[in-house]
Amino acid sequence: MPALAFRRRILLAMIVFGVLPTTLGIIGWAMALRNRAPAIAGRAAFEEVGATGRHFLRVLDTTRLTPEERAALREHTSELNSAMAQANRAEAFSRYRAIGITIVIIILGSFLVYISVVISRVLSRQLSAPIDELVGWTGFLRRGEPLPLSASRSGAPEFAALRQAFRDTAAEIQAARSAELEAERLRAFREVARRVAHEMKNPLTPVRLAVRHLAENATPEQRESLEVLTAESARLEQLAREFATLGRLPEGPSAEVDLGELLGELLRTSVPETVTTSLSVESGTPPIVGHYDPLRRAFGNIIRNAVEAMGGTGRLDVRVARQGMSVMVSVADHGPGIPAENRQRVFEPYYTEKSEGTGLGLSIVKQAIDHHRGSIAVRETEGGGATFEVRFPTKA
Repeated sequence: MPALAFRRRILLAMIVFGVLPTTLGIIGWAMALRNRAPAIAGRAAFEEVGATGRHFLRVLDTTRLTPEERAALREHTSELNSAMAQANRAEAFSRYRAIGITIVIIILGSFLVYISVVISRVLSRQLSAPIDELVGWTGFLRRGEPLPLSASRSGAPEFAALRQAFRDTAAEIQAARSAELEAERLRAFREVARRVAHEMKNPLTPVRLAVRHLAENATPEQRESLEVLTAESARLEQLAREFATLGRLPEGPSAEVDLGELLGELLRTSVPETVTTSLSVESGTPPIVGHYDPLRRAFGNIIRNAVEAMGGTGRLDVRVARQGMSVMVSVADHGPGIPAENRQRVFEPYYTEKSEGTGLGLSIVKQAIDHHRGSIAVRETEGGGATFEVRFPTKA
């Protein structure tokens, strides 16, 4: 036979636990009514006393009694008759009372049984509906599907907290899945980038040597073609270097890195004189623990992109400050900015809005920052432009 549904099992259990005490109560009342049997037995004994008394009066010769004896006998007879009448009335009252109490008990018991059944149905619905709903949600979690936006509001307040916990868990699982997929995609891309960089470097060296050899005895017309080969081979070499950088994670032990010092050195050496720079380092900002070269390369790419976005002129504002348990670095340019719909895509490999860009610069930036357990985001600069905000956990 198929198993009963969860709601019906709860209903049956509650009915049993609700009806059983009521039934036992009715039985207890019935047992209490049986206690009137000794009273009935006592009345029967009293009837025997009355019968023997009447027999005594019949056989007694009252003519030989003195007036005082006859008066005492009459008084005794009167009291005996009165006691017998009271006993008869008490028996009738007891009988009617027992019948009335029995009827009241039956009515009250039936009402209590009805109330217990109704309460059991309500409670079983209040318990089973939320539990069935949450059991269904586990299927959504298992299949990786989003939970329903609308949920029933039945059940105790604790079920609302349980539903919210389910939603939070589902969000965390989805975020973990997305992060794992993104990490796996980046691992695959890094492996491909490493192999492509290796395959590109092998032919580039003999190509550069051959172009250099040809340039020694080339005619002016040939030199023009060789310059194109030189420029394109240099571009391929730069692309191979970026592929190699993207496919290689930092190695070696970590050390303390002073971001203020690192950024100051980059602004002095990597920014043209046509760009005005400002560096603000908040007092007490701690160093971070990481690898100097990847961080220098990452911030160098951010600064170079900012300078290129402004067309080589303008103002570049860099700020380093502590925010809670993290160190925040913001690099703000005053160029055309980045549209809101593209601010997450700029970190994807091969995405670029430049005619000559490779689309790997900001991917290398994100790889280095992720390796240092940091985060990077882009927002609009006040007055126009783009601001890159990078956060790293502090040494503690």
